[in-house]
Amino acid sequence: MPDKIIGFSKLSRDKKISWISKNFLDNSNEFESILNKYLNNDKNIQSIHNSLSENVISNFHLPYSISPNFIINNKNYCIPLVTEESSVIAALSNSSKFWYDKGGFKSKVVSKIKTGQVHFKYYGKPEILEKFVKENEHTLFESTDRITHKMRERGGGISNIKLVNKSKELKFYYQLNVNFNTIDSMGANFINSCLEIISKKFKELLSDSPQFKESEKKIEVIMSILSNYTPDCIVESSVECKIDDLGDIDGITSKEFAFKFKDAFDIAHIDINRAVTHNKGIMNGVDAVLISTGNDFRAVEAGIHAFASSKGKYRSLSKCSIIDNIFKISLKIPLSIGTVGGITDIHPMVKLSLKLLKNPSSDDLMNIICSVGLAQNFAAVKSLVTTGIQKGHMRMHLVNLLFKHNATKDQIDKSEEYFKNKDINSQSVKDFLDQN
Repeated sequence: MPDKIIGFSKLSRDKKISWISKNFLDNSNEFESILNKYLNNDKNIQSIHNSLSENVISNFHLPYSISPNFIINNKNYCIPLVTEESSVIAALSNSSKFWYDKGGFKSKVVSKIKTGQVHFKYYGKPEILEKFVKENEHTLFESTDRITHKMRERGGGISNIKLVNKSKELKFYYQLNVNFNTIDSMGANFINSCLEIISKKFKELLSDSPQFKESEKKIEVIMSILSNYTPDCIVESSVECKIDDLGDIDGITSKEFAFKFKDAFDIAHIDINRAVTHNKGIMNGVDAVLISTGNDFRAVEAGIHAFASSKGKYRSLSKCSIIDNIFKISLKIPLSIGTVGGITDIHPMVKLSLKLLKNPSSDDLMNIICSVGLAQNFAAVKSLVTTGIQKGHMRMHLVNLLFKHNATKDQIDKSEEYFKNKDINSQSVKDFLDQN
């Protein structure tokens, strides 16, 4: 077992690679060779990548794809997506084409409140503390003026501060819950900076207040941090058409398809096994846009799945209705994202993605992301209730299997015709290569 290393981050790239190779890869030359192949030839661009994280020794490439024909709020978009899952882009492109002539996607931002909390312990009377917070709310606002003035000029900033008493769930535990509007930025650093200032000012004000006994003034601030749960930062997208306008789909009549599709949505609403996979399909589209636009997909994932459980049981995020012969699906999700700040101002591919989307506001991007999630959802469930998910998925996965088995270009060219009406799996691909 290698000895503990101190100062790894201070080593040069070459020395990092050498240490890893010696201690974990039996001095493999292949390791350095692969790492070097994925470096960017442009030193300025590589330096940007190096600055995004610590202990960088190379880049990890994922496909950057495009899905055209997305009509969202009567605008035609070309959507940039980053994903390694082979069937996602094909499914999205089919879905956007399907809805293109049916009015496309309609989307609206419902609300844009983000929150953060100062978590603390207090050992006095709750009613005195509550009165104190109300009386000093404006002073706590003012304590952040130095870092909030630009945000306020753009129409954002802190909207309110309130005390949340959690002492029945955890002894002596309280929160200062602070609401924010961060306009076009995701705002994580802004929110956290404000919260830390507020927590210090809160302690100072309380310590100087004659309303409390000395024993009550000794509050313990545990942490000050934004929440990635954003149930008041909501966007909703939908598509709809007459059932007859759906047309026959893979041999199924429009009416049969519509009701079978709705059954699939209803199952996802009541069954957690299906709900998780149903929602994962939505996130295939959501995450791909989040990554391409430089947003924190991990934060969004956490918030969205919490939202799916907000009524006490994990449920599907989207809904399907059939009323007066109108087939409609909709998706409502919390989205805390940004189009300025973070790596949106640094990463060349992120800047390109935002330019491709016509430099959207955060509202615009929320509408785009939610619509893409719904499109992906429609495509996945459409496959499930008609041909089955594997037919399309494995056809897209065919090239991956061919590469895995070191197929030649000639074999890859022949494979499309050979597998046109055949099952695709690892064994069938191996048999094909043995015969060709």
